Parts: sequence; C-alpha cells; structure tokens
Amino acid sequence: MHAQLDHLVIAAASLAEGVAWCEATLGVTPGPGGSHPLMGTHNRLLNIATAAFPQAYLEIIAIEPGKQPSRPGTRRWFDLDDPVLQAGLAQHGPRLVHFVARVPDARAALQALAREEHAHIDRGQLLEASRDTPAGRLEWQITVRDDGQRLFYGALPTLIQWGPVHPTDAMPGSGLAMRSLQATHPRAADLAAALSAIGMAGMAVQAGAPNLVAVLDTPRGPVTLQSEGL
Repeated sequence: MHAQLDHLVIAAASLAEGVAWCEATLGVTPGPGGSHPLMGTHNRLLNIATAAFPQAYLEIIAIEPGKQPSRPGTRRWFDLDDPVLQAGLAQHGPRLVHFVARVPDARAALQALAREEHAHIDRGQLLEASRDTPAGRLEWQITVRDDGQRLFYGALPTLIQWGPVHPTDAMPGSGLAMRSLQATHPRAADLAAALSAIGMAGMAVQAGAPNLVAVLDTPRGPVTLQSEGL
C-alpha cells in the first residue's frame, strides 16, 4: 500500500470568499474548477506540485448555492454540513480543514484501515464521481462517510483513486509549491498507525491539540496554513 498527498482542502463559506482569501493569503488567483453534483459543492484549484509532492494541488471548496447532494440522506464531504465548521468559517474565514490522499487501490486501502488493530477505522463508502473539464472527463473513486465526517479532525485523509486523467495533467503552474505537511492530535499513536496502514510515509505526527499544518512556498514567501481543530 502506498499513499501520497493528492490535494489540500480549503473550506470556505462561499467560493467568492475562498478566492478573495487565496489572493490575500497566497498572493495568487486560483484557477478554474467546477461543480460536484454528487455533493452539491463547487471548487477552484491551484497546482502546488513539487518533486516531493508530485501531482499535488490545492482545492478551495464551498457549498454551491441552491444545490444538495444527489444521494438522499448523505451529508456533504469534508464536514461541510457540520454547524461547528460552518460557524468557524463564518467567523474566521476560509481555512485548511483536510487533505486527500491518492492511492492506487482505494478498496484495498479501505480494508487496510478497517483491519488496523488499534483503530478499526470506518473511512466510509467508496463512491464513484466524475466532472467534465475542457481537458477531458475526470473520473475518480473517493471514500465518503454518510455523515460526511473527516475523522481525526481532518488529519486522517479521505482516500481517492483517479481514473486515467488527473486534474494536474492540464493544470498550469501557479507560483505555489508544497513544502511540508504535518499533524498534531491527542491520539497521535492511533493516527500514525492509520497513516502507516495506508502507506502514507513521511508525514510527521505529534501529540497535541488537533491541528493540520501545511507549509507552501508562495510569491510572498513561505505561508503556513493551519486547521487549528476545525
């Protein structure tokens, strides 16, 4: 099993707020994204790939006005329907809340988490999703719990398995580069064991208050993004 950072998830109360945050914080304007009919969300994207983090990108995501998840009884991914997260976004603005890890076999990775002896983690169902883009149709399988929970305050990744096309294949450089990703959590040993089960090597985990920390090189110098428990 081998997992790699696929993308960082920046949640925003609205996509317009997310774009303004990106310009003010990172010094760049995000590129185009699209809609997710499966979850009633939409996004904007930025390439942050480096040799250490190949095909990595940053996603700014928000609930699309007037849209609901297409599957009845399903809450949106990444805890976007959670009142506490929504209140935090409304009060403090867009925030790093999660990350998604790319795996070659999502079903096998789900089974590895379920077998992990210390946690027995239910990462959710494996759903099929797609989105049409000017560069071609994106198709992927992604793990989503019916309750939409991220788990470990966002420090345990959602798992994704892409089809033949990856978003970064047609994504130009952005002036941003991923430098590092680490997490703190009160159950650091359990989180580290779960990351090991999916083959997520090289991500530092320490005991402490829940926090996901990503450092990006930007036109304005290094910028640190933190979830701070959201």
